[in-house]
Amino acid sequence: MPSTFRLLYVAYLLVLPSGDSFRLPFKDLLMPPPSSRFLKTNLNGFLGLGNNNNNKQEEARLVQEVNLGDPVVMINNVPTVAQGQLSTITLQRYLSSLVSSDESLREMEGLMLSIAMACKTISTLVNRAGINQLTGLETDVMGTRSGSQSGKGKNKAKKNIQGEDQKKLDVLSNGVLKNALKFTGKLGLLASEEEDEALLIESALDSRYVAVFDPLDGSSNIDASICTGTIFGVLEDDTVELKNEYKRNNDDCVRNADAECVSSTEALLQPGSQLAASGYCMYSSSTILVFTLGGSHPVIGFTLDPQLGEFVLTHPNMRVPKRGTYYSVNEGNSWLWDASIRHYIDKIKRGEGETKKRYSSRYVGSMVGDVHRTLLYGGIFGNPGDVKHRNGKLRLVYECSPMSFLVEQAGGGSCTSDGGSVLEVVPESVHQRSTCWLGSIEDVQELKSYLTPEETN
Repeated sequence: MPSTFRLLYVAYLLVLPSGDSFRLPFKDLLMPPPSSRFLKTNLNGFLGLGNNNNNKQEEARLVQEVNLGDPVVMINNVPTVAQGQLSTITLQRYLSSLVSSDESLREMEGLMLSIAMACKTISTLVNRAGINQLTGLETDVMGTRSGSQSGKGKNKAKKNIQGEDQKKLDVLSNGVLKNALKFTGKLGLLASEEEDEALLIESALDSRYVAVFDPLDGSSNIDASICTGTIFGVLEDDTVELKNEYKRNNDDCVRNADAECVSSTEALLQPGSQLAASGYCMYSSSTILVFTLGGSHPVIGFTLDPQLGEFVLTHPNMRVPKRGTYYSVNEGNSWLWDASIRHYIDKIKRGEGETKKRYSSRYVGSMVGDVHRTLLYGGIFGNPGDVKHRNGKLRLVYECSPMSFLVEQAGGGSCTSDGGSVLEVVPESVHQRSTCWLGSIEDVQELKSYLTPEETN
């Protein structure tokens, strides 16, 4: 970070209001973090630094280069640019280039930019969580009337639909992402891990897409400043007419041609193979947005440049290595696993698997962090079922399916603990859980060989 920018940023922090009057607006925050350009423009007068003409010219050149450059040259939908010029391609410039050659992606462009805006905001919330007292659990005050200031009630942690304690940042991140997507006008239906029911947006029922998301995966790590992330998926809506009838009748469901009751949220209950786009944003030492638009489109990665305040291209065509030497699974529950899973993990740990190489354990406890590492270095990530949780702990619709879709799009593989395809499982409810394994294609194939009836018995 340049010394001038560091000084400006410190000054910016010093002039911010303090106390609750500053913290509360975060609940409705939808703007990205201030860029260095914003800080220089607004604080030079405060610091008495003035403006250097050379700096002005350089900033003008940079703005033109990253936002107003020529369309990105694509070969098979993969950006082709010299290695040193990757950072000049912003997310907006990349998406605009796609739309210029395929007008059908216009709505998707708006959705992806809205998701990126929300991720910038969540990144700011995560980075400043300790400073702004956003760590810890979201609580209800029990035993007092609403608005009471007596302080005699007990604090009780709020829980989501799965019975899990909600962190403060779970709630804030959910609000940020929900509002960012809701007000695009391009989605008629949203589903979130933190919401009991799907959100039907009646003003946009005839929209082409619906979206699902986990606003802050790995939030149990947040107080320890370990990486977290956002997972999202976008599906095409084939129930527009049904939802419009729902709107007219204001009923819980409508009847299809076979007189079967079809829920207004039916569009969310599609197998992962039907995803139009999926991705994640990881909040760690850097903020990285990784996504795919399916079909012939690659898995592509953008890193948030804190000076520009923009996501810039850093990974133009991400591919999972065919083999890895890492496994990522919570072995604390291994005594509860099926024998076939234990046998597989024991074999690769001891170097007795197909490659005869000893695998090393890498496990963070954040699906985004563990899958991102697996995507880069290969190996296998797993969330197996056990005696207590036969279907595992991950949610199919907004965790397993989007991540499996992305990994397979990058040349990897995925499966459930019975050897079936994650992407072919048709969900029966929005919050349905599923076992999930994904990673290098050859590692997944080796695992599946252990899941045959002969091996299980």
